[in-house]
Amino acid sequence: MKINLGKTELIHFVGIGGIGMSGLALIMKGLGFKVQGSDISYNKNIERLKKKKIPIYLGHNKRNIKKSTILVISSAIKKNNPEIIEAKKLKLAFYTRGEMLGHIVSLMRNVVVTGSHGKTTTTSLISSIFASAKLDPTIINGGVLNSFGNSAKLGKSNWCLIESDESDGSFLKIPFTYSIVTNIDAEHLDYYKSINNLKKNFSEFLEKTPSLGKAFICIDEKNNKEILQKIKNKNYYTYGISKNSNFRIKNIIQKKNFSQFDMYINISASKKIIKKIKIPLLGLHNIKNASAAVAVSFSIGISQNIIKKGLLKYKGVQRRFNYLFEKNNAIFFDDYAHHPTEIVSVLEGVKKVYKKEEIICIFQPHRISRVKNLKIEFSKSFKKADTVLLCPIYKASENLKLGFSYNSFAKLIIKNSSVKLINIKSQKSLTQLLKKTAYGEKIYIGMGAGSISNWIRNLENNI
Repeated sequence: MKINLGKTELIHFVGIGGIGMSGLALIMKGLGFKVQGSDISYNKNIERLKKKKIPIYLGHNKRNIKKSTILVISSAIKKNNPEIIEAKKLKLAFYTRGEMLGHIVSLMRNVVVTGSHGKTTTTSLISSIFASAKLDPTIINGGVLNSFGNSAKLGKSNWCLIESDESDGSFLKIPFTYSIVTNIDAEHLDYYKSINNLKKNFSEFLEKTPSLGKAFICIDEKNNKEILQKIKNKNYYTYGISKNSNFRIKNIIQKKNFSQFDMYINISASKKIIKKIKIPLLGLHNIKNASAAVAVSFSIGISQNIIKKGLLKYKGVQRRFNYLFEKNNAIFFDDYAHHPTEIVSVLEGVKKVYKKEEIICIFQPHRISRVKNLKIEFSKSFKKADTVLLCPIYKASENLKLGFSYNSFAKLIIKNSSVKLINIKSQKSLTQLLKKTAYGEKIYIGMGAGSISNWIRNLENNI
């Protein structure tokens, strides 16, 4: 007898166009649930959902939920949203994305990846290893994986690989067997209010590590080390370049097309060296992301040959230092870096292998609150660049006052990063400038989490 999961339910996603919401909607559709959703505008995530025949409403309206029985709400949605107001009137059950995700994956063997930076890449590196091992996991990621053109995929096994969002504390609601904490940085302080509150949440997360599972933590990170000293649950392994790491990175080689390293494993069950692990990625930050993937995969019993094969075949994630095009010998890349730590990591990796080329960052700050809180950190983050093209702030629905002139922010970057800087007023003015200047041995890197990706991609046919 065929059982239709959730046959009587219609689950409505408010803000379905977000990368996390769209991924969860796809998984729930694949599991047999009836899903639909709404968002304010059309984007590529919605385009992917429509291909799976998921009904989408553009614009938020109380009429959208008249047949719905459950709502899933994005953390970006405000309380005065008409669909939420109507759901309360109708006394419908509603959940955050994190809560619903926790319910859906509660019966799976979950590998949860969390941290301030590197989550998406680490999750996708593990997925590449699991694919080589033919484990066919369910994948719920924060970026579109080039290997299957989506951010989520329903697998046939009991394994589930999840990028867990710490921005609103919802990562505490997702059960896990294995977990990775990449790093803890001053991010999402609009929610946490202080770095100490953020660290407390990560401590709580690690305390939940089950006896039959394991946590993997990068010991090179200062905040990670601090919380490891305080937590009672010692069921974890460490990874990094530190000599005290259980999974230690050594003998690093960095080239334009790949990075290579050896992994020295020192755990109670095994003393081993895996030599010449190669990844088609730049930068020490990505070597650390790959070492986290190696540590988890090795610990669950995947052979070193399959691990190396999976990493070598890795096809990347959209918006993570993606090569776009070349014009008059100038090369254009697209990257999601929107926090000072991410900008520094990307630029250090680029500078290490592109030694002759002029490095030009086309930077679009994301959120007024982030620029306001991290003004000094941003101003120091472009030291490995030669020039910064500073675009207007992508507000992301924030209507805050910056509290200082944008011109003074530009001058601070020039002073603290020792770079040339050009203020860019619009997409049109960026195109006009690059028509005249984009030639020769130059690397252009579009950076930001807003509309900058589209700006950079549109340049190919317009300069």
